[in-house]
Amino acid sequence: MKISRNILLVFFLMIALSLSGLYGQDTITYTLDDVIKIAKDQSPDAQIAKHQYRKSYWAFRSFRADYLPSLNLNAEIPNLNISFEEVLGQDSTSVFTPLSLTNYQVSLSLNQKIGITGGEVFLSTSLRRLDNNLPGAELPTQYLTNIVNIGINQPLFKYNPYKYSRKIEPMLFEEAQRIYIETTEEVSITAVNHFFQLLLSQIEIEIAYKNYTNYETLYKIASGRYNLGKIAENELLQLELNLLQAEASVENAELNFTNRLFVFNSFLRLKDGTNVELIPPVATFHFIVPAQDAIDYAKDNSSAGIEFNRRMLGAEEELYRAKREGRFDANIFASLGLTQFDVDVKNAYRNPYNEEMLVIGLSMPLLDWGKARGQIKIAESNLDLVETAIEQERIDFDQNVFINVMQFNMQKKQLRIAAKSDTVAQKRYDVTQKRYMIGKVNDVLELDKAQIDNDNAKMGYYRALMTYWQSYYRLRKLTLYDFQRNMPIMVSFDELNN
Repeated sequence: MKISRNILLVFFLMIALSLSGLYGQDTITYTLDDVIKIAKDQSPDAQIAKHQYRKSYWAFRSFRADYLPSLNLNAEIPNLNISFEEVLGQDSTSVFTPLSLTNYQVSLSLNQKIGITGGEVFLSTSLRRLDNNLPGAELPTQYLTNIVNIGINQPLFKYNPYKYSRKIEPMLFEEAQRIYIETTEEVSITAVNHFFQLLLSQIEIEIAYKNYTNYETLYKIASGRYNLGKIAENELLQLELNLLQAEASVENAELNFTNRLFVFNSFLRLKDGTNVELIPPVATFHFIVPAQDAIDYAKDNSSAGIEFNRRMLGAEEELYRAKREGRFDANIFASLGLTQFDVDVKNAYRNPYNEEMLVIGLSMPLLDWGKARGQIKIAESNLDLVETAIEQERIDFDQNVFINVMQFNMQKKQLRIAAKSDTVAQKRYDVTQKRYMIGKVNDVLELDKAQIDNDNAKMGYYRALMTYWQSYYRLRKLTLYDFQRNMPIMVSFDELNN
């Protein structure tokens, strides 16, 4: 039994040396702040958040560009038409006449949408050349110019998407900014989870090796006492069982640490095989957060606060669309310009004629079997549904913030209890172990219980520490407010916009 244990101990020590970097690789130490910073810079979640924000940024830029003046150039160089065309003669008979035309046309237009009315104004100029390629044509080449043309195209009762998009699109962009900040805080929460999962595995290894060493020593002492007849065989067997379990615990702790290390390195996108040693956080920030203040910050700063308003506007827009589409509609198109034509391009710009155009179009469905009215009723019901859902979601949102505030406010006491429990359990185990070794405690089960309580208390302290940091960053994410510095969480978006 001694030989097998010694061999196993050497094997475990080799694994520990390998994992700690003393067996050929350097070990990199990380604090919690280091891990959070790396996660925000290079983790997959952080990269995805940046790309999603950039997508929203360019979508907003495209929306704004739709309502800026646009300059357009259109050209046909050339448009060739060689065919036969039916022509009506003076005697009212039709004959087919050969055509051989080459048409060249270029136009330049400046367009501007009128967002408030949903119309569009334009300013344009164009030049057209027509070549008749048939032999003996009277006018082989002609030029037609529209020197300048100004006009407007204005629907009167049609659905105008700009009426609501000018409100919704900026809200969507602001929401995207808030979502990005929330996502970075969520990355911090995930980093905290990975940090403490690996730290707990690291502590677990330390506990496993310590227990193995202690039980090794206790088993040797117990063997000597058994040979002297001072303890019963069942006590020796219990210590031997404890030693075997300690050996298994070391192996399980090593495997668990290896798995956690792989996940940790993968999340932070560290090099494969990177050995890590985590430094437990010492400093914690304890302050009482008023629940109502946190709820107000969440309403003002979070993406949920702006999302509620945006969804209400979206439902109102659908009702507005239903009332406008499929109903009476009218459209006005008017233009005024100068035009001329000639066989010489220069003369086509001299002594121009006025060109005027006015079109008033009307559209009204006479029988739609109640379709338009049905669409309006659907939109009204959807508006009521959205309003009810948002009202409940606001209540749930406030409750969630309140619960998280209460959880954070109690963390100071929870940490104090966990730290005190760890100290007491460690002291109790040390006393019990020393008393057992000098023979004042004969019940090995009492020693087992002290050891189990000590291990649980130590792990409980680090779990309480993990809960504290999770609660801290969860509160930051919900409110987008830094209570430590007493200011909103700010992010510079200039670098992300490039």
